Amino acid sequence: MMNVQLTVPSMMERAEKFFKKKQVISRGTKGIDRLNYEQIAARTRRLSCMLHELGVKRGEKVGTFAWNHHRHLEAYFAIPGIGAVLHTINIRLDPQQIVYVINHAKDKILLVDDCFLPLFEKIESHLPHVKAYIIMTDEPELPETTLKNCYHYDQLLEKGDPHYPFLHDIDENEPAGICYTSATTGNPKGVVYSHRGIYLHSMSLGMADGGSLSEADIAMPVVPMFHVNAWGLPFAAVWLGTTLVMPGPFFTPQLLAELIESEKVTLAAGVPTIWLGLLKELESKKYDTSSLRAVLCGGSAAPKSIVKAFEEKFDIPFIHAYGMTETSPLVVLSRLKSYQTNLDKEEQYDYKAKQGFLVPGVEMKVVGKDGEVDWDAQSMGELLLRGPWIASEYYEDERTSEAFKGGWLYTGDVVTVDEEGFIKIVDRTKDLIKSGGEWISSVDLENALMAHEGIFEASVVAIPHETWQERPIACVVLKEGYKEKVSKEDVMAFLTPQFAKWWLPDDIIFMEEIPKTSVGKFLKRALRTQVLEHYEINNV
Repeated sequence: MMNVQLTVPSMMERAEKFFKKKQVISRGTKGIDRLNYEQIAARTRRLSCMLHELGVKRGEKVGTFAWNHHRHLEAYFAIPGIGAVLHTINIRLDPQQIVYVINHAKDKILLVDDCFLPLFEKIESHLPHVKAYIIMTDEPELPETTLKNCYHYDQLLEKGDPHYPFLHDIDENEPAGICYTSATTGNPKGVVYSHRGIYLHSMSLGMADGGSLSEADIAMPVVPMFHVNAWGLPFAAVWLGTTLVMPGPFFTPQLLAELIESEKVTLAAGVPTIWLGLLKELESKKYDTSSLRAVLCGGSAAPKSIVKAFEEKFDIPFIHAYGMTETSPLVVLSRLKSYQTNLDKEEQYDYKAKQGFLVPGVEMKVVGKDGEVDWDAQSMGELLLRGPWIASEYYEDERTSEAFKGGWLYTGDVVTVDEEGFIKIVDRTKDLIKSGGEWISSVDLENALMAHEGIFEASVVAIPHETWQERPIACVVLKEGYKEKVSKEDVMAFLTPQFAKWWLPDDIIFMEEIPKTSVGKFLKRALRTQVLEHYEINNV
């Protein structure tokens, strides 16, 4: 067989050759931009040219600090196109962590949305490796800024060569991108993606039983492009000629619903908090969502109640997925097998609410304290993964030894596996609640709570207990219109028939908001602190 290298630039070359007329629909601050792939490819080549002119060398990092829009998409291909490394920086990290990841990666140039200029003006002096800033803006001129060595993105592109050649001597194992974990504890950890890994992961997204993305789709990645490369969707969509809808900055559930209706979106991807917000919007106002063939949900476990609401109220298929920054991220997808469509509806929803089973190309083990666990839907163990788009180490980080052992990634996720191979996340290893020597799943309690008609969000954490070691406490946000109707007693009465008595929370705390991570997951570390402070205050 021919030894052909699997590289990111070849994906853009395919789009400009075969899908010139297909569009990228990009929402900006001044409305919608519609560019076809021929235009996107030419702009990408111009950016590659100018990055080379600015002195970016092979293997050097170029950071992006931006929302989901066409300029960010161009950077996805222009940076690897010259053998440099795309570093997508999470805009929701705190300033100290932003400084850390930029310095740790040694980013040479930063591409920054203009709305973030005040932040970089404050931290510029702490970024010794950054030599220039390219400002992505819808304004015709460069905004006023104190940053040194600034360039206007589109003005810079005008100087570039629209036929600038991408490198063709890239080894597929060379780095193409780097992302950092969202850091619930300690500093973020860097994960480097090879050209080969991105290419093969994109293939998986295009498989009928994988992401099932195709040229015919109109895909809207709501998941941020600064979070695990928007789950790889921008790479796969360009390669396959998929129409892309980029929701742009500061979007709302209303805006997402309007884009789905106006652009006839067929596939959208986001975390559960996104779909909770959209569900609330769809319930409050009439939208035409008939174009949607599926929403893809990952990042954390979505309760069965959300799956049912999308499918029964709005006839929108809901696909659970699982992955991590370390896994590129797609490794598990919840699709019913052909013979499972004969099950009754509740059994089908039980399967759909699980994370699903492995996509082809990835291997797993589930290991408990006594070795690999039985696939009996009851035995718990930590999920271990390996495969061609799974990291083998963290970038220049001593924590590699904790997570990577014997050729496997130790995910830190505790799961059960049923006889069909469907994985169900029970908890993170650090979030499992140990009460009287027995384990309690905070995820199971959370999913049950969010099935209550009056509960919008719920998160369960453990607090120390003198007798039982730890006990669960439920933190709940009520929907509008239910705040005077739902009491602690009501919530406990709802839970009691569903769980053994010792699983039931010791208390229900009603909150206005549950703290979240930079990517929309419940931030349990901060929530535990709030809960402990709540009891200290109430015990005074």
